[in-house]
Amino acid sequence: MGRYRAPTKPSSFYITPEGKRRLQDELSFLWRDKRPKVTRSVTEAAAQGDRSENAEYIYGKKQLREIDARVRFLRKRLEQLIVVDRIPDDQETIYFGAKITLEDEDGNEQTYQIVGADEFDLKRNRISVDAPLARALLGKRIGDDITFKGPKGHSEYYVLDVKYG
Repeated sequence: MGRYRAPTKPSSFYITPEGKRRLQDELSFLWRDKRPKVTRSVTEAAAQGDRSENAEYIYGKKQLREIDARVRFLRKRLEQLIVVDRIPDDQETIYFGAKITLEDEDGNEQTYQIVGADEFDLKRNRISVDAPLARALLGKRIGDDITFKGPKGHSEYYVLDVKYG
């Protein structure tokens, strides 16, 4: 049995201004703060002698590889991203960036915001534009019913409110 994994579908390139700023801050922190500190510690560990059994040196090199990989990813990703900072003309229709209040079959209300794949956070009710719920919501309006297949099976929601900004 091989280790082949089917390629994943590329995520969308849309992002909110706040999300892009957060990615830029992470890149700046990794490149200007964390990487120089780890580089210094690796240099100090290398000066101690035998590197083959020097745990600090081995761990530091591993950390540098991880930082460099993340920096490469962030730089490439930031070049590809499209910042969506414009509020749509029709503010009753659900588009990227919308904050949507939904009512489920039991009468419970939940509010979600549709954001980019790089900034989703379920604890803050921010769902990726690539998520099944977001795809089902896009293009719907206040008062529409939606049905989508999620991890728990089919769910139905009623769109109560849509806000932007």
